Amino acid sequence: MNQKKSVIDDACCVHKAKRLVELGARLQVIQSEFPGLSRDRCLSIYREVKGEAPQKGPLPFSTDWFLFRASNAHASLFVSIHRHVEQNNPTLNRVDHLIAAYTLYLNTVQAIDNPPLLSITRAWSLHRHVASGVLRTVQCTVCDGSFVVDPYDIAGRFVCSLCDIQSRPGPKVNLDSKHYQRYFAEVDDCEV
Repeated sequence: MNQKKSVIDDACCVHKAKRLVELGARLQVIQSEFPGLSRDRCLSIYREVKGEAPQKGPLPFSTDWFLFRASNAHASLFVSIHRHVEQNNPTLNRVDHLIAAYTLYLNTVQAIDNPPLLSITRAWSLHRHVASGVLRTVQCTVCDGSFVVDPYDIAGRFVCSLCDIQSRPGPKVNLDSKHYQRYFAEVDDCEV
């Protein structure tokens, strides 16, 4: 039996595909998320929104990018936001979760005048890596934040690179020096 396509469902898919392209998604993401739309239709949507042909080449696949210090902080932030969106909006579908989480991620990093390191294509890829178990999240024993890690690299207590100052590149910092003690005293005085 040949099932007829719903015009409303088709329009909804086109609208969501358009929104993903506006957020910067690559053509392969659109094609993967909307298998009911033909490649030519996805290409037309992309060209109409962007005014240019899509970028060629494979999508970024390596999980290593998500594990470097700065990109890990952004990846971990996105995963936390995505989980929050999923838990609080169970009726939304996967694409709606992605769009909502990525929009919240952009709003969050822009609110603190920080450039977004995570593109929507990388965010989509990250979510797939975490969902499949290629990457996972672990709680830092110092700050209690949840961070993206390689599941085979963690043994025992985990301290994130934001808390473990000594693991950062550059000169080693002596936190016992007078300069830092004065700073910590000022911070303690400011706490209410």
